[in-house]
Amino acid sequence: MKNQRITLPIDGLNCGGGGILIVERALIKTPGVVHVYVNPATEMAYVEYDPARSEPDCLVKAVEHAGFRAGVPSVR
Repeated sequence: MKNQRITLPIDGLNCGGGGILIVERALIKTPGVVHVYVNPATEMAYVEYDPARSEPDCLVKAVEHAGFRAGVPSVR
């Protein structure tokens, strides 16, 4: 199965960088995640993952477990 890409809104990020690293680390540790980029200016996470190993709900839970609120993911 081909990797998928989603955009995930993240509420509460700031430009200081600490939140960005926390979210990136939480997402990259999620099984099946291949690549993560978090943009603090847009408060969005761009995630590439293997849908055979993970799903968007798991990514949302990882962000929330890291202490941030995640919005509804959208397919890119």
